[in-house]
Amino acid sequence: MENNPTSWFMRVTVSLLFLFLLAPVLLVFPVSFSGDQVLAFPPSSWSLRWYEALLGNSVMMSAFLTSLGLAAVVTALSLIIAIPASYAIVRLKVTGSEFLFNLFTAPLLLPTIVLGLAILIIFASMGFLATFTGLVIGHLVITLPYALRVLSVSLGNLNLACEEAASSLGAKPLAVFRKVTLPMMAPGIVAATALCFLVSFDEVVITLFLTGPRMTTLPVELFHHVESQADPLVASVSVLLILMTLAVVLIVDRTMGLTKAFVK
Repeated sequence: MENNPTSWFMRVTVSLLFLFLLAPVLLVFPVSFSGDQVLAFPPSSWSLRWYEALLGNSVMMSAFLTSLGLAAVVTALSLIIAIPASYAIVRLKVTGSEFLFNLFTAPLLLPTIVLGLAILIIFASMGFLATFTGLVIGHLVITLPYALRVLSVSLGNLNLACEEAASSLGAKPLAVFRKVTLPMMAPGIVAATALCFLVSFDEVVITLFLTGPRMTTLPVELFHHVESQADPLVASVSVLLILMTLAVVLIVDRTMGLTKAFVK
């Protein structure tokens, strides 16, 4: 089987496809250390000037801190809403639970630009444009469906025996949820946390409709920067974002395990 030509062909094909998909990401790293004034590969010289320029760019750093704080708040609110909502839908099976699930996850079915335009029209009359509150609500619209789906699947796969045993021993429903159900949902909660944080931090389309001169996020600021300048500063920011994403994945892997967090 190991010497089967078809098997070797498939391995080579998969490896080439993987390299093809990964190549743009890998090219960002050498370009970020370029000493040139414009984006070019391969670089004609090497330098850390663009990392130094990034640290000295107050607009970029402010946008980064805004994105970081925004992603943290949106992630926390997504979990606060999605955990009880998923429990009500999966365990309590309240009246209209299927309708509620479809309602919460409906934004995933809409094109992002249509969703962004609809939010813009509503927020314009409410005074939420270019405000942190408006960005939080706008991002919640897209992160909440992910959190609800992940947590609903995680809760649906749990064994009811432990909860039933706790109930039969006299534990009240709230105590069962807090001491039995919630700890068993930990892998799903970790997965939902990582997913919501990355989706919110990386969101561009909806954020473009909601930001302004008073407040912007890092992806939007990068978009505007590329429109006016084509220098390796963008590559240096991209490298830091890639490393941050890898850090989130490693944290999930070390604390819970990727397979346990995202599969079960």
